Amino acid sequence: MIRFVEDETVSKIDGLSRAEIDSLPYGVIQVDDQGKILIFNRFESEKANVPVKEAEGKTFFTQVAPCTNNAIFWGSFEKGVKQGEMDLIFPYTFTYKMRPTPVVVHLYKSKASKKNWIFVKWK
Repeated sequence: MIRFVEDETVSKIDGLSRAEIDSLPYGVIQVDDQGKILIFNRFESEKANVPVKEAEGKTFFTQVAPCTNNAIFWGSFEKGVKQGEMDLIFPYTFTYKMRPTPVVVHLYKSKASKKNWIFVKWK
């Protein structure tokens, strides 16, 4: 899969302000190692039709996007967390509370900060 997040953005994602993350033209979700949402950007909020305040603090894989609680998405995330590194891009289809919607997902774990990021390119 081709990267849709610029290498420069990936390398500096940990240092971007909330306003800068909200201005990106794709979904950006920061989650802890258990999948709890720490940042849910405005783009993702609008595309998923989930208010930021309703998403942040909840578990992405079970409470916000339960259609991702499977071997492909959650399993890949869990494996990356266990290995301490993650940089995986794959096609996916969201189905929760919406008609099937194809997206491209980029799971990324920052080597410097150990923060987990989920980038979503909506088609």
